[in-house]
Amino acid sequence: MTQASALASASHWTTPAGMKYLGPHQASAPMDITLVLRRRPGNAPDAASWPRAARWQRGEFGRHCGAEPADLESLRRFAGRHGLTEIGAEAHRRVLHLRAAPQALERAFGVTLGKYQFSDGGGPFVGCSRAPALPPEAIAVLGLDQRPVARVRSRRPKAAPSVTYTPIQLGALYSFPAGSDGSGETVAIIELGGGFTTGDLAQYFRSLGIARAPTVTAVAVAGGTNRPGGDADGEVMLDIEVIGALAPGANIVVYFAPNTDQGFYEAISQAAHDVARKPSVMSISWGGPEDSWTGPARDAMQTALEDAAALGVTVTVAAGDSGSGDGESDGQPHVDFPASSPYALACGGTKLTASGASIASEVVWNETRANEGATGGGISTVFPLPTWQQGIAVPKAPNGIAGRGVPDVAGNADPLTGYQVLVDGASEVIGGTSAVAPLWAALIARCNQKLGRPLGDVHAALYQIGTRAFRDITQGNNGAYQAATGWDPCTGFGTPNGEALLAALAALKD
Repeated sequence: MTQASALASASHWTTPAGMKYLGPHQASAPMDITLVLRRRPGNAPDAASWPRAARWQRGEFGRHCGAEPADLESLRRFAGRHGLTEIGAEAHRRVLHLRAAPQALERAFGVTLGKYQFSDGGGPFVGCSRAPALPPEAIAVLGLDQRPVARVRSRRPKAAPSVTYTPIQLGALYSFPAGSDGSGETVAIIELGGGFTTGDLAQYFRSLGIARAPTVTAVAVAGGTNRPGGDADGEVMLDIEVIGALAPGANIVVYFAPNTDQGFYEAISQAAHDVARKPSVMSISWGGPEDSWTGPARDAMQTALEDAAALGVTVTVAAGDSGSGDGESDGQPHVDFPASSPYALACGGTKLTASGASIASEVVWNETRANEGATGGGISTVFPLPTWQQGIAVPKAPNGIAGRGVPDVAGNADPLTGYQVLVDGASEVIGGTSAVAPLWAALIARCNQKLGRPLGDVHAALYQIGTRAFRDITQGNNGAYQAATGWDPCTGFGTPNGEALLAALAALKD
C-alpha cells in the first residue's frame, strides 16, 4: 500500500474496544446536529506562517475559504426533504445547524442510533455503529454520535512530589522574555468539561504576587457551560492559572463545550473565528488516540485547525500522558489527536529538577513503572510528513508510513515535579502535558507582544531555528522512542529558552 492510499484508508468509522451496545435509541426528543460543509473551490487556506502574515482577516476569510453559497442552499433543500429544521448557519465557518427527531435523522443519514456505554462505566450515550451517508456538499455530520472523544491530559501525583514549581518559577527557568506579560493578546482555552470560580482565580494570582489578575471570560459553546464542581475542574484551573501567571496582561477566554466531536469541533472553530475577541493563541489540553476518532470527525477537526492557522492563531496542544502507546492496549505506538495535526504545536513532557535559579537536570518524563505517566510522542499514521519536518530524522510509523512526528516542543510535565495550582479552594500539585500546552501558549503570547503581531503557524520557523532556541533533552524514553540529540519523538526540539527563541524569531522577521 502506498503512503497516499494508507493515509486515505485511515479515514474510517471506528467503534472503540470496550464500547458496549445497550439497545436502540428509543427517545423521541429532537437532536441538534452540525453539518460541516466542504470549502468553496479554488481558494485553499494559506497558513499565516511566521514571518508571513495572515492573508485574510476574520471578517473576509469566509468570502474566500468559507462554504460555497450553492452548497449551503443544496443542503437546505436536503434538510427540507427529510424534515430537518434549520436552527442556524454560518457560511464563513462552513456549518449548518439542524434539529430533528432521531427517526428523521436516521432516515436522512442512513444510520441506526443506539445507546452505548464504555467498559469503564462511561455513558450511556447515543451513538451509531457505521458512518452516516453524507450529501456531497458535506464532509461530516456531527452530533449523531455523542461518544466522549477526548480525555484531559493532566496528572495528579499518586506519590509525594519530589519538588514542585509555580508557573512563574518555570517561566524564569525557561527564560521567558523580559519586559513582556502578554498585554494586548487574547489566549483562547478549549475545555470539554469542568469550570472555574473567579474567587479561586483571584486568590491564586494574589498568592503569586500578581497585582493585576488577568481578565478571564467564559464562553458557552454547543450547550457547554462553565460548571465548576467536577473532576475536570483541575484541568480548567491548571490551564487558566498557568497562562494567567505567565501572561497576566493577556485576556483569557475559555470556550466550554461538551466532550463530543460536535462540541470539540465547534469550540475550536468558534474560537478561531471569534471576531469580537480575536484570539492569537489557542491552548488545548484534551485529546484521544489518533485512530480512536471517526474519520469524518477527525477531518472536520482538521479543517477547524486549518482555519485557525490561516487566521494567524497559534494552537498549542498537549501530546498525551500515557507514553508512546497513548493508553491503547494493543502494545503498539500511537499518537494523540489533535496534537498530531500539522496545524498543532504538539507539546511533550519532561521531568525538571532545578538548582536555585538554574536547571540542574531535565530528562524525558517517564514514570510508567510508578504509574505516574509518561509523555506522549511518536509518528502519525494519518498525517504525512510535513515539509518543515523533512530536514530532520523522523522515523517511520510502525506500519511504514512516513508520517508527521510528535511532539514539536516540550516543557516540565512530570506530576512528581508538578505545578502548584489552586482547584476548588484547595492547593494541589498537577502535572501532565496538559500543563505544557498552556505554558507554551503563554510564551507565544509574550512573543507576539514583543514582535508586534501574531506568530501564527510557527512550525516552519521553529524547524528552521532548531535547537539553538531550546534546551535539548537527550536522556530518557517514552516507551518505544528514545531521546537523542536534536529533534526526537519524546520531547521534540526540547524545552524553551524564551529569550533565545524571541531573538531568533525576530531575526527571521528581518
